[in-house]
Amino acid sequence: MVNSKSDIYYDPYDFEIDADPYPVFRRLRDEAPLYYNESLDFYAVSRFADVESCSIDWQTFRSERGTVLEIIRSGMVVPRGMFIFEDPPLHNLHRRLMARVFTARRVSVLEDRMREYCATALDPFVGSSGFDFVRDLGADLPMRVISAMLGIPEEDQEAVRDHFDEGLRIEEGRAPDHRETVRSTDTSNFAEYISFRRHHPSDDLMTDLIETTFEDDQGTQRHLDEEEILNYALLLAAAGNETTTKLIGWTGSLLGAHPDQRHRLVGNPGLIPGAIEEILRYEAPSPVQARYVSRDVELHGTTVPEGSVLLMLNAAGNRDERQFADPDRFDVERTIDHHVSFGFGLHFCMGAALARLEGRVALEEVLARFPDWEVDHENAERVHTTTVRGWHRLPVIL
Repeated sequence: MVNSKSDIYYDPYDFEIDADPYPVFRRLRDEAPLYYNESLDFYAVSRFADVESCSIDWQTFRSERGTVLEIIRSGMVVPRGMFIFEDPPLHNLHRRLMARVFTARRVSVLEDRMREYCATALDPFVGSSGFDFVRDLGADLPMRVISAMLGIPEEDQEAVRDHFDEGLRIEEGRAPDHRETVRSTDTSNFAEYISFRRHHPSDDLMTDLIETTFEDDQGTQRHLDEEEILNYALLLAAAGNETTTKLIGWTGSLLGAHPDQRHRLVGNPGLIPGAIEEILRYEAPSPVQARYVSRDVELHGTTVPEGSVLLMLNAAGNRDERQFADPDRFDVERTIDHHVSFGFGLHFCMGAALARLEGRVALEEVLARFPDWEVDHENAERVHTTTVRGWHRLPVIL
């Protein structure tokens, strides 16, 4: 049943809840598996099975109006090419196209370059008293990787990253205007990058976006137009910067808080890929996904009416004891069939392989230089957004 007799309260814009949402998530799963927030007018599911089933049922829980609460509520027209804000058949067309240019080969050959980026970032701190997991590494590595893939000039890369970062921040206790959430999609510089690549093609993702041909939904063989390329590139740049930065930040935070787990990885680096999965499960970088409800649907004995907004709390599902034994225990040797940090179903994150690779390489390179650290909590700083959760600064003491 919906939470008619419970005093539980969940608000995605509440910084106090965001600091540690898991006690609230536990109560949601147990007391209000279908939760309704009257003041903000949204429903939410928190159990693993519900997050999965709602993710699969794209016909009912639609992405075409956006996947962020305030964007759906605004009624804004989603720009063409933002394929995460689409449903079939258009989503399938754009996703297939993206799979052709965002290939496993292109991801795999990036590993050596990632290690070079890590060495450049970390070597200056060898022998020092500490560094910042986010500002010195987590915000740098994903920026360099996705920028190289998109052909963003090195002198512009930090400004592009910071622009997206600032565009996602919210004020405490206030639902942001949707224009604030999407203001990070400024297109001025990206139009220049596209123009440059048209005249100077290279072996990168931007060139592929420009040169690839496909059959559109009208049966016409064509190239992507300027707006589609622009929105593809903006989406990839934003996603490539934000979520992996949060993953690396949580890596520093969790392994700083659990030295026994860190020492297991130092002694057996073969555990690192599994540790990245546990970090993703334990602290999902993107903890909530929103959907527009396209028809009346019954969940937990309550009718969710057409036109509602449903939040899928994947971070809550990842801590569901119905799916994971002792889910609040952080264990780098946990066997995980799968989690929902990258979503589930047809909207499963296309960048998952890249994020996993970046997370693994970053942790391997850190542990090779710094087997021990403690988080400097006094100077650590969280970031608050409606789409990602994590650290803006995470200094550690060596």
